[in-house]
Amino acid sequence: MLNIAIDGPSGAGKSTIAKILAKKLNILYLDTGAMYRALGLKAYKLNINPNDEIAVNSFLNDTEIKIVYKEGEQKILLDSYDVSKEIREHVISKYASDISKHKSVREKLVNMQREIASKQDSVLDGRDIGSFVLKNSKNKFYLTASSEVRASRRYNELINKGEKVDFDKIHNDIIDRDKNDMEREFAPLIKCDDATLIDSSNLTIEEVVDIIIKNLKK
Repeated sequence: MLNIAIDGPSGAGKSTIAKILAKKLNILYLDTGAMYRALGLKAYKLNINPNDEIAVNSFLNDTEIKIVYKEGEQKILLDSYDVSKEIREHVISKYASDISKHKSVREKLVNMQREIASKQDSVLDGRDIGSFVLKNSKNKFYLTASSEVRASRRYNELINKGEKVDFDKIHNDIIDRDKNDMEREFAPLIKCDDATLIDSSNLTIEEVVDIIIKNLKK
C-alpha cells in the first residue's frame, strides 16, 4: 500500500501539492484539514467556543463528516450538506486550528483517516500525518515556507476570490496558527526525523512536485 504523508504549517501549499501528486500517481487524495475545518464551521454556526472541549464534545458524536467525489472533485459533506466552499472562509481557519487541539476531536477524525488510507493508495496532508496518523509510512514529507510567503499566498488567493482582506491580519493569523499547531498537547505539528524537508519559499509548485516524485522513486 502506497501512503504518502505531507505535513507542514498553514499556507505551505500542502493541499495543492497533494492534489497534483494524487492525480499524477492516480491515487486518492484525502484533505484531512478540510475535516477539521468542517468541525470548526459547525462550532462557528452553533456559536460555540472552539476552545471549550466540553462544549465541542456536546455536538461531536452527533456530527457526520463524509468525503465524496463529484466529477473528480473532492467534496466535504457536513451532516449531509456540501460545505466545501464555506470551510474555506478565512474566519474558519482559526476555528479549525482551535478545535483541532482537542484529543477527542483528533481521535474521531484520525480513526476515519486511517480507515480510508488502509483501503487504498493515498496521499494525505495535514499537521500530524507522518507523526501520528500514518506514522509507519515510509514516504513522509515536511513542506514549509516563511510566514511572509505563506501570508502572501493566502492574501492573493482571497483577493482573487473577491474578498476584502488585510495582509497584516492574515500574517498575524498564520503566526498564531503556527503557535497553536506546534504547541498543542496532543499530536502537535512537528517534522519527523524520517521526513524529507522541503522549503517551498522560492520553489514553484512544479518544482516541489518533482522533488517529491524523485524521492518516491528512490
